[in-house]
Amino acid sequence: MAHHRARFTARGREVVVRRVVDDGETFAQAAPWANVSKSTVWEWVHRWRQATPDEQTSLACLTERSSRPHRSPRQVPAEEAQRICELRKRTGWSPRRLADEPEIARSHSTVHRVLQRAGVSRRPAPERPAVVRYEWPCPGNLLHMDVKRFGKFTEPGHAVTGDRTRRSRRVGWEYCHSIVDDCSRLAYSEIHDDEKAATVTAFTRRALDFFLEHGIVAERLMTDNAFAYVHNKTLKALLHARAMNHLRTRPYTPRTNGKVERYQQTLQREWAYALEYASSEARRASLPHWVRHYNERRTHSALGNRPPLDRVRQVTGLDS
Repeated sequence: MAHHRARFTARGREVVVRRVVDDGETFAQAAPWANVSKSTVWEWVHRWRQATPDEQTSLACLTERSSRPHRSPRQVPAEEAQRICELRKRTGWSPRRLADEPEIARSHSTVHRVLQRAGVSRRPAPERPAVVRYEWPCPGNLLHMDVKRFGKFTEPGHAVTGDRTRRSRRVGWEYCHSIVDDCSRLAYSEIHDDEKAATVTAFTRRALDFFLEHGIVAERLMTDNAFAYVHNKTLKALLHARAMNHLRTRPYTPRTNGKVERYQQTLQREWAYALEYASSEARRASLPHWVRHYNERRTHSALGNRPPLDRVRQVTGLDS
């Protein structure tokens, strides 16, 4: 395989050389045929004339050669480079900090190049904690609740129109409240203008009634530690009346509530940003239709490529 910068293969260069050596063309005459400079043709001919008959036969004299210099007198010696790398691994110091050490006495840019060549210029990424996946056996064993904020708009923005010179007038925020069943992934979502305690409680009541309509009696509700969830007396009373336990995620660990977090990613990608809505009101009006599609028709890989409602019917014995 030819060098990635080679103008020709060795066989093609031989043709150019023979036009000069055998046919008597000048370097200037042969160069345009190969679309190279006169000096390049001279170099190829010079290699050919200096080569042995065996090198000419094998075309070894015309193969691409490395442009690396034969000597690098100013390069850091291997022993010193090893010492720099060992100090880096032992201390984790930056190139500038290493360069300040008396035993190194090099510029920080030189130290950085040494570390880069050795592949230790960047600290290794910390090990990610092992993923703990779980799924409750029956629908209703655990529900996940969360809220996602979306910006309101009165006309499409640049993501739709492609015009970044016009700025849409900001008209506030709206909040998509969602509850997802852990076992079946059956979901219920509504959009409201706030995430206050009264709104959260009323939404939760309607969501629990929705799950009851599908034969799901909720036992537990998991949320994060948002104020509207943790310090909501009406929500606490509602869950007590429904004989439900309220579970909270550990602070700064949203993956504990991962099923609703993943649902919200799907919601954002396939509903909020998938279509060109004339306004946020039009987007809000389309949410019930999308949620119905998600529950009844959209397949889920974790459910054996079946929609959530099929899992509910399968587990509850209503699958026909």
